[in-house]
Formats: sequence, C-alpha cells, structure tokens
Amino acid sequence: MAEFDYLARAELYSSRGANRARQTGYHRFDTAAEAIQYAVEQLPVELLHGAFLEVDEDRFDKVAIRALYDNDAFPLERGAHK
Repeated sequence: MAEFDYLARAELYSSRGANRARQTGYHRFDTAAEAIQYAVEQLPVELLHGAFLEVDEDRFDKVAIRALYDNDAFPLERGAHK
C-alpha cells in the first residue's frame, strides 16, 4: 500500500439501506488512525458496508479501511474487536 498519513485529519461517513439520505452518519476525527480504529472496532457491521473514509480529499471504502487497519504502519494499539 502506498504511503498513508495516519496523523492527518479524517472524516468517516457511514450509511445503510436504500434511503441513504436519512440513514447517514458522519464523524470527524483528529487523526485518520482514530477514524480507522473506530470504523473497524466500533462501527456496526451494517454501517461499515456503506462507509467511506475521507483523508486529504482521498476516499477509502470498507476494504481499504480494513487494509489500513491491518497495515504494519498502523500506529494505534489494535483492540479485540477485529
């Protein structure tokens, strides 16, 4: 995976179902690492399916979020909820 700035500010958008406008979640994080950890360890699975992470105008889907979490460069301690 290309170099990724885990310390950059990040926004996490999540949604579910066909009516995304009414079931959309938004969270802003001080660091991308915190956003990734939240998405993988705390976001309900049904919300993760439609989630994407935005960092410096780049977007990452659920597969990329998981890859960033599993990357050796991930700077935070991983929890038990993988």
